[in-house]
Amino acid sequence: MNYDYLVVGHGLAGAILTCFLEKSGKTVVVFDVPKENAASRVAAGLINPVAGKRFAKSWQVDAFLPAAKAFYQEMEERYQVPLFHQKPILKLFSTPEEQNNWMGKSTNSAWEGYIETTHLQLPPSDYVHQELGGLLIQQGGYVALRTFLQAREEDLQRRNLLRTDAFDISQLELLPEGVRYQDVQARKIIFCEGAQGASNPFFSWLPFSLNKGEILDINVPDFEASYIYNKAVYVVPLGQSHYRVGATYNWREVNEELTPDGKEELTSKVQDILKKPFTVTKQYVGIRPAVRDRKPLVGLHPQHPQVGIFNGMGSKGVLMAPLLAQQFILALEQGAPLWPEVSIARYQSLFSASTSNT
Repeated sequence: MNYDYLVVGHGLAGAILTCFLEKSGKTVVVFDVPKENAASRVAAGLINPVAGKRFAKSWQVDAFLPAAKAFYQEMEERYQVPLFHQKPILKLFSTPEEQNNWMGKSTNSAWEGYIETTHLQLPPSDYVHQELGGLLIQQGGYVALRTFLQAREEDLQRRNLLRTDAFDISQLELLPEGVRYQDVQARKIIFCEGAQGASNPFFSWLPFSLNKGEILDINVPDFEASYIYNKAVYVVPLGQSHYRVGATYNWREVNEELTPDGKEELTSKVQDILKKPFTVTKQYVGIRPAVRDRKPLVGLHPQHPQVGIFNGMGSKGVLMAPLLAQQFILALEQGAPLWPEVSIARYQSLFSASTSNT
């Protein structure tokens, strides 16, 4: 059976890439073993234009955000399910120093359209510790990732384009004009394996920096927040007094085991935000496919142009993947350049070192 593309992995990156490949008229077959605790399935799907404690704009957010919104809205219409939930983010100040840090940056015109209001004080609340005020961030929200992935999987399954048996890379044959795997032949193979990409023999030279993240679902009786709260952790309202809380970052123990320490860390940080008692209803864990320089990994193998990678989105994949998928397809089909910050060509020296040692 002949296809244009064989895609390995159907988390967020793989699902979005296959959507755009099909939209561009390419034939695709996907290999993926469904995994309940895959990072894409347990993540809250948060879109936040403001990154980190230093109040920096998320990298390339002016380009990423319109593309992401347009994509998820298109998927909502196609699958008739709610996916993109736009909701303002209230970034609460933790200290007076944090207030001052923000005030020093707030006059920058780059924030226009993203920061609605700066509150140096907020009125007392029975539910939230907000005495030091905070920023009200526009254009934030979250994507129901599990719903999106399920809808997309069912679509591919109906068309016999999703194979749920494990991909055995030892059976992959590289051909002069493509690849062959079992009964499938394709012009190119693209690996979208998430954390498993770090052990892919074609791309083991890339500097993955995998980290473990734990997340909680909580119930807060009689409280329906108007905002996503952010203060060391995020608290995302899912409706009917249910919230998702995250996340931890653990580079030391990169495994898929739930830990009491992770639960305790998140619980303590939620108590710094919420005044009311809450109940933990579920705990999740996933491994993020992060990269040392915190930028994605996109491109074709230096020696095997029929083998590509679309990975390394870390915690920003919901925001970045739609535009990067479109750019990657233009590179694959028309030879258009990738952004140097995401192209795996930036690690050519690591590849050269890996080949010289073998």
